Amino acid sequence: MKILKRALIVCLLGGGLHAPLLMAHEGHDHDEAVQPVPDSGDRPQRLADGSVFLPKPTQRQLGVRTQPAVLSEAAQTLELSGQVVLDPQRGGRVQAMQAGRLEAGAQGLPLPGMRVKKGQLLARILPAAGQLERSGQAAQLAELKVAQQLAEKRLARLRELADSVPGKEIEALESEIVSVRARAAALTQGLAGSDALFAPVDGVVAAVNGVAGQVVEAGALVFEIADPDSLFVEAHAYEALPVQDIARAYLSPARAADDAAVAVALDFLGAAGRLREQSRPLLFGVRAPGVGRHWPLGQPVKLQVQLTKKTSGVIVSSAALVRTPANLPAVWVKVHAEQFVLKSVRSEALDGAQVLVRDGLAAGDRVVVIGAGLISQIR
Repeated sequence: MKILKRALIVCLLGGGLHAPLLMAHEGHDHDEAVQPVPDSGDRPQRLADGSVFLPKPTQRQLGVRTQPAVLSEAAQTLELSGQVVLDPQRGGRVQAMQAGRLEAGAQGLPLPGMRVKKGQLLARILPAAGQLERSGQAAQLAELKVAQQLAEKRLARLRELADSVPGKEIEALESEIVSVRARAAALTQGLAGSDALFAPVDGVVAAVNGVAGQVVEAGALVFEIADPDSLFVEAHAYEALPVQDIARAYLSPARAADDAAVAVALDFLGAAGRLREQSRPLLFGVRAPGVGRHWPLGQPVKLQVQLTKKTSGVIVSSAALVRTPANLPAVWVKVHAEQFVLKSVRSEALDGAQVLVRDGLAAGDRVVVIGAGLISQIR
């Protein structure tokens, strides 16, 4: 029995050695070798683990800059939405006192951006009256003129008889003539006069809501004048906010004369004691030469409100923050001379130009503060 098993095994092995090779189906090559990834040399690329290889020459060309992460304390910051409003002490609105037709002054209607002085004539409004109303006023004016003529003739006769006429009658008639003249003058001014619109403050014309010949209603806003050297922002707090802990606020960076980003610091001026549309209005402002030229009235803005309370974290530039594919905040960290790793972080705005990273970074990490967005574009 054992001899038969051995003979069977030998036959099977022999047949296997002489069997033809199995052929793969069409489109499947079983002998195909795995091709290695070609060497890219000094070309920037994203590696398989998600990190980015960036050679030194490319870093210098892109202007990549890093800074070490240092734990420090900073003021706790909240971000609020708001809009630029008119300075209540240095701005003004010009409204029509009565309905009528708008007419330009001697120098024409002022244009937006034009500087005006307090008391300067901006425009005139011719009163709008119906035909029946104007006819009634004209008839009343004619009656007053006739009454004035009769009173003057009577006064002349009484003065000729001054010796036989009591003096009080002459004085009464003189007073009546003065009253009739004043009433006639008032009606004449009402028919042919106009309502002058003057600039209430010094400043720049921010808005012109009318053209020559336009009919405006009583109370309509015709001109709005703003002070270019003041900036006021009204923020809206929808949650309970400790007003007594508010220190200051910062606006998003604006472009200065040297094309550098500058965050504008605003002083906290006060909070309303009444809710408006389920939010509490907070007023911030600052006065400085030309500070109001970058933000027009009514522009929505984001405010970083700083509190007196302190919190710890790593302070980096706001340009260091990027977004992960999951739309989460992250920063690029330099782990080697030519390798960068993306780290998710938890951050909060600090002053408009900087952010405070509270979690995700360790002390000593080399954080990319310039060129982070360019590194994210490398594929």
